Amino acid sequence: MTLVIEAMNRPREAEAMPTVLVVDDESIVREVVSQYLRQDGFDVDEAADGPEALSHFARKRPDLVLLDLMLPGIDGLEVCRRIRTQSNVPIIMVTAKSEETDTIIGLGVGADDYVSKPFSPRELVARIKAVLRRATTPLAAEGDPLHFGPLTIRPDRRQVEVAGDSVDLTAREFDLLVFLASHPSQVFTRDELLDKVWDWAYASDGGTVTVHIRRLRQKIESDPERPRYIKTVWGVGYKFEP
Repeated sequence: MTLVIEAMNRPREAEAMPTVLVVDDESIVREVVSQYLRQDGFDVDEAADGPEALSHFARKRPDLVLLDLMLPGIDGLEVCRRIRTQSNVPIIMVTAKSEETDTIIGLGVGADDYVSKPFSPRELVARIKAVLRRATTPLAAEGDPLHFGPLTIRPDRRQVEVAGDSVDLTAREFDLLVFLASHPSQVFTRDELLDKVWDWAYASDGGTVTVHIRRLRQKIESDPERPRYIKTVWGVGYKFEP
């Protein structure tokens, strides 16, 4: 048993809620997490292995995927990669604390967030709500285009171009870039970025921010090792240099 079971006495919310695909090979994990989600009004679909997860995703197109890293058949990293080739649906990876390297890889292939076992189902539901809230009400919904040399950011269209070429960003990458670019030369700590961009109600590892910054640099910087726009302020955090 790898999660903390708590008393479930909250009323079901009246409004319609999104569908969450819960992917884990441990039936007790699926059962408890699904019960908590359903109590909060979510529709829930379940899968026990990688092939089943991909099949369910293709058929039902859930609004969020809760994806265990260690799965039979096809592991969670490969499932994440395959989903990312066809969708920007939010993905939260579930890992063991001993799988730190694979967690970073998971973020690198497109996961939006991760939680480590053992976890509290109640906090997990809050994390799911926060991720969905950012996905459905993005940080940048309007505003004039932002021009920084060859880099153009169009908040109203959620588009980014480098030297006229379109750049494919995930929703979280785009929101992070717009937030930094909208506050030029201002330094933000990882915790501040988690609060402003991720809107997380619970503390998490700042490594999530680090990985997203790395992915952004790979996509918008001509030399990611010597970035022009997204600068590291050692011992503090990051800033966007116009």
